[in-house]
Amino acid sequence: MMESLEQIKSRIESAVAGAKIDIVPNASPSQQSSLLIDNEHAREIAKFLRDDPALRLDFCSNATGVDWLDRVATKKVKVKKIIEGAEKEVEETQQETISGYLEAVYHLYSIQHKHGPVIIRARTNDRAAGALLPSLTPIWRSAEFQEREIFDLYGIRFDGHPDMRRILMWDEFKDYPMRKDYREPDDYEYEPTPHDDVLEKAKQHYAPRPQLDGAENITAQE
Repeated sequence: MMESLEQIKSRIESAVAGAKIDIVPNASPSQQSSLLIDNEHAREIAKFLRDDPALRLDFCSNATGVDWLDRVATKKVKVKKIIEGAEKEVEETQQETISGYLEAVYHLYSIQHKHGPVIIRARTNDRAAGALLPSLTPIWRSAEFQEREIFDLYGIRFDGHPDMRRILMWDEFKDYPMRKDYREPDDYEYEPTPHDDVLEKAKQHYAPRPQLDGAENITAQE
């Protein structure tokens, strides 16, 4: 039986000096909580997960991106107040503004031990252009194309990736289509193969052709 996330976290912190790891709970039916790893030690942590005899997480089955916009989180806290001359502890609701960021999330399995997944995630400082994370392709080669896809669709650049190019969109494409604030452009003239609704939008950027009357139409056909 595989260790709990708490046990894995504790062993990583013992093995990788300075590593900072948080457990991110998941309240969905899957209950698949994950480990948020710090960027400075990300590759050392990944290597530990791959090589540790008890874990042997030798297969990265999936890597994907997540876009978190600026948001306001509501939480309940207990504070002490003077009520009717006596100090009492009461519960208050507070709001906290959380700045947006991007994440790369990796699902890891062990082919040798036939267990998993262990889910790890790395987080950028913000959503600005040039957001950077360490590439884990040197640890799991199967992450190569998937990190390229994350770069292509979310704009995260992976430091140390062997081939950081777009993989789905064409090279001249601007912006990152999977970001939550992405808006489709209304100019599709550069679309390599415009069709259907894309073609109709492209027509809006061309002056309408003049309509020919009957005589002009006959002359034109001749």
